[in-house]
Amino acid sequence: MLNVKIDTKEKFTVITPQDAHLPAIMTDELTQMLLGYLQKDIPHIILNMQAVKTIDVPVAETISKTQQHFYEKNCSFVICNLNKEVESVFNNADILDTMNVTPSESEAWDIVQMEEIERELLGD
Repeated sequence: MLNVKIDTKEKFTVITPQDAHLPAIMTDELTQMLLGYLQKDIPHIILNMQAVKTIDVPVAETISKTQQHFYEKNCSFVICNLNKEVESVFNNADILDTMNVTPSESEAWDIVQMEEIERELLGD
C-alpha cells in the first residue's frame, strides 16, 4: 500500500510519498490517487519526492504521463526534491526534459501560482 503524506493548501495539494522505494507494483495505485485530484475543486498538485531514494522505471514513466495529463486538463502538476538517483531514472528514461521539476517545494509553489495567473489571464 502506498504511504503518502497529503498537505492541502488553498491553491494546491502537496503529496509526499513516504516510502524510500517506489516499485513498479505501486504504479496503478499511484496513478489512481493522482488522477483522482482532477475531480477535486483544487486539482493542482505538487509531488514532493524528498523521501524517495529509488524508483522503478514504470513508476517514473507513469508520473511523467500523469503530469502531462494534468497539463492537458489545464491543471498544474509540479515535481520537487528529486534526489540524484531518482532524477537519473527519469533522465535515463528520456522523460526528465519534458517534465516540470523544481529543486525545492517553495519553487514548486511559485510555479503553481504563476501557472494559476497564466490560466486566469488566458481565460479572459
